[in-house]
Amino acid sequence: MQLYETTLPGGAWLRGWVRDATESMPDFNVRPAVLVLPGGGYAHCSVREGDPVAARFLAAGYQVFLLNYTVAEDPARAPLGYAPLTDVARALLHLRRHAAALRLDPARVAVCGFSAGGHLAACSALLAGDVQDRLDLRDGETIRDARPDAVLLSYPVITTGPLTHPGSADNLALGDPALRARFSLEDRVADAPDLPPFFLWHTVADELVPVENSLMLARALQRRGACYELHIFPGGAHGSSLCTREVGCPNAHNRVWMELALNWLADVFDYHL
Repeated sequence: MQLYETTLPGGAWLRGWVRDATESMPDFNVRPAVLVLPGGGYAHCSVREGDPVAARFLAAGYQVFLLNYTVAEDPARAPLGYAPLTDVARALLHLRRHAAALRLDPARVAVCGFSAGGHLAACSALLAGDVQDRLDLRDGETIRDARPDAVLLSYPVITTGPLTHPGSADNLALGDPALRARFSLEDRVADAPDLPPFFLWHTVADELVPVENSLMLARALQRRGACYELHIFPGGAHGSSLCTREVGCPNAHNRVWMELALNWLADVFDYHL
């Protein structure tokens, strides 16, 4: 197995775990990929939503990458604006540009985001065109190369309206009304081109990001006729990641979300081990 690390333009850190090529498993020398985007309110990148999640996707047979994107650790850096989305678009472009060396299928690249990272993952599907001028696209590349083929969202921030997570919205857009409106993703679905399939899960008991965030996105996807799967669990705190003891949020009922997500993604990518 290869550990892959690189710093993208703008300073975002991309780290990956790439399965080896073998003569004994030739059908799996090229694999689909998952890019993990931890949460953290756009103020930090959560460790609990990073390596443990990456390890699960790796065990399921994917080439896996983890992005530490631009955040406002210092409140003076807010608003971040389009910097985090630019990081993700550059990461997706980088993976596809280096697909052969990283042994990944450029037509099967998913993003998996948590909380604010879920907002960012959804942005990568819905708003990538907003950062096209920042990407230095090469001959033959289009903005489609900077967008995911599937999106998995765990208790995501979706709206920047009354039901938002205030810290995430402030770090991203602060008091800029036009920017806040643009990042209210329930209103972006109708006009987004070529939507990938979405997987969402949330808990009714989420005290930081109301479950209505996922419901808003699901309603917008439903109106659009887009492909999505939604799971709502009654209990469980925000930020529960894999819902295991390792991440400090053991919940035997809710941890099934990961198995559901893996089965869903295997069907979407036609990738069954």
